[in-house]
Amino acid sequence: CSAPVMRRNSFFWALLFTLPPHSVARMVTVTDDKLARRNLTVLVLAQAILGNQLPMVFIMAGLAGQSLAKNICFATMPISCIVLGAMLVSDPLSNLMQKVGRKKGFFLGTFFGALGGLIAAYGLYVQSFGWFLLASLCTGVFMASQGFYRFAAIDTASESFRPKAVSYVMASGLIAAIIGPQLVKLTDTFFSVPFLMSYLVIVALNLIGSLIFFAFRNTDYLVTEQGEERPRNRLDLLKSRQIFASILCAMIAYSMMNLVMTSTPLAVIGCGFSTSDVADIVSAHVLAMFVPSFFTGHLIVRFGARRILAIGLVMLAIAGLCALEGIDLGNFFAALIMVGLGWNFSFIGATTLLSESHKPHERGRVQGMNDFFVGAGVTLASLTSGGLMNCSGNSALEGWAAVNLAMLPLLFLAALALFFLTKTANRPKDYK
Repeated sequence: CSAPVMRRNSFFWALLFTLPPHSVARMVTVTDDKLARRNLTVLVLAQAILGNQLPMVFIMAGLAGQSLAKNICFATMPISCIVLGAMLVSDPLSNLMQKVGRKKGFFLGTFFGALGGLIAAYGLYVQSFGWFLLASLCTGVFMASQGFYRFAAIDTASESFRPKAVSYVMASGLIAAIIGPQLVKLTDTFFSVPFLMSYLVIVALNLIGSLIFFAFRNTDYLVTEQGEERPRNRLDLLKSRQIFASILCAMIAYSMMNLVMTSTPLAVIGCGFSTSDVADIVSAHVLAMFVPSFFTGHLIVRFGARRILAIGLVMLAIAGLCALEGIDLGNFFAALIMVGLGWNFSFIGATTLLSESHKPHERGRVQGMNDFFVGAGVTLASLTSGGLMNCSGNSALEGWAAVNLAMLPLLFLAALALFFLTKTANRPKDYK
């Protein structure tokens, strides 16, 4: 699909080659990365262990929901509840971390991760869709706390180390990409109730992973340099072109990834393939999400966050177009791999761009607002995904086509926001 894809995405490529390579950092200048590297090690280990549960949940939740829900149109409701929970707590959790430190916020996340696993196991045992949805909301709290690992990695990082730190945290998800889906394959039929053992494994992962955070060092003292200055309100923050574009691009990139990923297990099974095929496709997808992180940060340092973000949007568009070409197993692998690559470039690019757009004492408000909007977009995408997949046609083929067609206009919107941000790149930059 390379030739037609290139023609249809000419706008994206034009945008890519007009982007400036670098932008001005907006945080406290740091010259010693010793503390940043220490905390980065903790976060990488935490991501490698705790991160296993999200690939597991995204494989299981839609399939379990399909068996528990009375109406199959609500099969993806558990995934929607996960991202809804993450959306609702992201802003208050970010503000809490600003006041009491990252460590307590991360412990809170693992507590709710374990609680969600226990409630989900109980819901499956008693065949209660309501309990299963409650469990998903609890899992959402963990998902929100995990989302701040990338921000915690740059709290004390120097300007040159910042994009690399984000990339290393994301790259550690590679272990989850390999182990998480395999844990599902090993445990899904351990008991007579499908996935019951898998959710108990999630409980164990949270209990073990939480111990790692005892080695984390809070770094909030860095904001004291400008601590007396009041942060801008949320409306004023959104008036910043860079903040607005960063949040919009992150929201659309993550939402489109979730839109496709949520429906993938249903589409694969609906097209006659097995649960084992689903696990393999999801594993390939998550590998594509995290393997590039070993070099994405270096690419951002070399070419700039805006350009890498633009490449990510192109990849997501290519993924949608390739998925529309067929429903062979190879099509699913190709589409989901491209979705993973596109998400990696666009989300890390947007995160780096956001980190350069605010003052240190505004960190909690900006990051919380960012993850709130990302969570809102992902919630809407997951809700829409189930409806598009199960209720927009008479077959899995029609539903899968509807899911992928929905990506394209929103990706164009993100590219448009990035294009207008680029037009102002050569003007004097400030925080207003």
